[in-house]
Parts: sequence; C-alpha cells; structure tokens
Amino acid sequence: MTASEDDDFDPNDPFPDPVEIEITDVFDLHTIPPRQVKAVVEEYLLEARARGFTSVRIIHGKGIGVQRDLVRSILARTSWVLSWTDAPPDAGGLGATIVHLDNTMD
Repeated sequence: MTASEDDDFDPNDPFPDPVEIEITDVFDLHTIPPRQVKAVVEEYLLEARARGFTSVRIIHGKGIGVQRDLVRSILARTSWVLSWTDAPPDAGGLGATIVHLDNTMD
C-alpha cells in the first residue's frame, strides 16, 4: 500500500466499493454474510425478473434450515413469485430452492 492509499483506508470498511455479481439463473448464498442475505436475495430476485428468467435456483445450503426459511419467507411475500419447491437431488435437494417467477412487468 502506498502512503496515499494508506490514508484512504478505513478499517471499518475495508471493501468500500460495491461488488458486482453476475446474474444467472443460479445464485449461491454461501459467500454472502448472513446479515446481508435478506437484502441480497431481494435484489437478486428483482434482477432475475428484469432479465426475464422464469425460474431460478437459490442455493442456501442444508444446515438446520435457517437460510432456507429466510429465503422462503422472502419468496412468500414477493407477489410475482409464482411458486417454489426443493431442488431435485442432483441440483441440491434440500440445500436449494427452485423458484418460478412471473416475469411480466406490471
């Protein structure tokens, strides 16, 4: 780090620039900090719909079901989510949710 870069460094925010994530029909939450999952899933769904996806797979992991429950609570209150289900075994099973979207814009 140069002296000028060191002056700009904030130890409370070591990564001040937003991270851009490629939007595909599969989204893996394993790299998302738990406190950011809600906001990130909501934004992902908006972007997926805007891109015209009719279905997406959200990988939340099996664990004890906390992430799965959070994801599904978001899906339940999103009016343009038509339905969701556990992914088939070869696509994550209980560790992923398949979401069907109504991508027609109001």
